[in-house]
Amino acid sequence: MRSTSYPLAVVVSLLILLSQVWAQPPTDQQSSTTLNYVVDVTWPRKPDHFKWGQMPGITVDNQDQVYIFTRSRPAVQVYRPDGKFLRAWNVEDFGGAHYIRIGPKGNVWTANINNHVVRKYSPEGKLLLTLGQVGRAGSDRRHFDRPTDMAVLPTGDIFVSDGYGNRRVMHFDATGKYVNQWGQAGTKPGRFALPHSIVADSHGRLYVADRENARIQVFDTKGKLLAVWADLITPWGLWLTKKGELWVCGSSPVKDNTGKWLVIPPSDQVLMKLNLKGKVLLRVPLKKTTALPGKLGELNWVHGIAVDSQGNLYLGDIQGGRAQKFSQKQ
Repeated sequence: MRSTSYPLAVVVSLLILLSQVWAQPPTDQQSSTTLNYVVDVTWPRKPDHFKWGQMPGITVDNQDQVYIFTRSRPAVQVYRPDGKFLRAWNVEDFGGAHYIRIGPKGNVWTANINNHVVRKYSPEGKLLLTLGQVGRAGSDRRHFDRPTDMAVLPTGDIFVSDGYGNRRVMHFDATGKYVNQWGQAGTKPGRFALPHSIVADSHGRLYVADRENARIQVFDTKGKLLAVWADLITPWGLWLTKKGELWVCGSSPVKDNTGKWLVIPPSDQVLMKLNLKGKVLLRVPLKKTTALPGKLGELNWVHGIAVDSQGNLYLGDIQGGRAQKFSQKQ
């Protein structure tokens, strides 16, 4: 393996626009400031024999341990905030790895778009529950069609964004029993072009990244539409902090010459932080690259985002095939 040397710190300047709508220029009531984030070049200390593939999923538990879900072996890898490797395990058909989440009891949940399943593991990798049927796509109550993500409530209820094939949200109880579903393909409010990511807040509100419609839709647990936040960002991944801040990774909402939202390839690389009323608190343009994997601090199809208790950002990208840690420079 070719070795590459990097400086001890790579500083990424992130322009953060404090505005309600990303396209609006600053006014007297809107200010802009530049903050510096440092890429931690020592994170993670990945074992030499581990190879990363595309990096769609990344999450953080209550101890700030970072779980990554990569399209390579081992598919699930766990690291400490200081980068120390802790453990790993394999999954069937790692090429279908998508999002990974931590449930309220510390269990690990994964969505696989090739195997059409959502799975629950112990923190050590023991398989505890499978939703869907391995290798079988479908549109009934027992099957998914390329499910993308899942949100698990403190009650144990599971909400799955399903997904590339079915364009719906499915609700299961804590035992995995089907409860309800809503959604279908379309652009009208409440419908989905692609429900790509899902998170839930402490009040049970569900936030769904409707990526190809360039919007975030908010529902209650019964499927009632509460809000539509459109044209702010083309959302790829969502992360909700304990402070009630919704972080979104994706790209600026841009249409092609046919009027269709430009999603792949993304027009740029952007992070956005919103409050739970849909007000944009921060907009963070990132350094984009088309090189593989690119320089540290650059992103290429940013797909997953997680934020730890100290405010460190963890980002995973598809084309770049890596996870990176960003800390605000003091």
